[in-house]
Amino acid sequence: MKVDVSSSSKAAQHKNLVLDQGGLDAARNSLDEGAVTPSYGPWRDDVVKLLNDALATELVCVLRYKRHYFTANGVDSPAIADEFLVHANAESAHADRIAERIVQLGGEPDFAPSHLLDRSHAAYDESTDLQSMVRANLVAERIAVEAYRQMITLIGDKDPTTRRMLEDILSEEEEHADELKDWLGH
Repeated sequence: MKVDVSSSSKAAQHKNLVLDQGGLDAARNSLDEGAVTPSYGPWRDDVVKLLNDALATELVCVLRYKRHYFTANGVDSPAIADEFLVHANAESAHADRIAERIVQLGGEPDFAPSHLLDRSHAAYDESTDLQSMVRANLVAERIAVEAYRQMITLIGDKDPTTRRMLEDILSEEEEHADELKDWLGH
């Protein structure tokens, strides 16, 4: 009699998907922790720090885009300046999402102006010509893209909610970078 080894080894490897009752019971305690249950793991402080640095980056980007919106001049400036404002508003929305997540994780969002440039991944810019503004914003968007990719990798499956939020923001930052690349040289 011939035995099908492949199906018997598959059956031996299969485990039923069941929830951890101990984890569910632990979630009944420490209610002041909100959405952060004991299974979250030891990474909360690290994730909050990453998010606060991302928050600083977004806020610096808002300020840079707003400055460029108000100071852009030249024949192509009205259309590009309007896009600078659109990007400023998008970066502000990113900052809001990040700050909200920091609070959900039991942290405190750091909006202190004196800390922003120290923590931001991207620089502020005071360019006066339109092409330099576009270039400075493209550099900042590329830095944001790289920072978000690294954060997503670092967080991995440790915090799926934060990872998904960062993935959404990354997608928008990539769109911004593509738009700015198209404006370079106009």
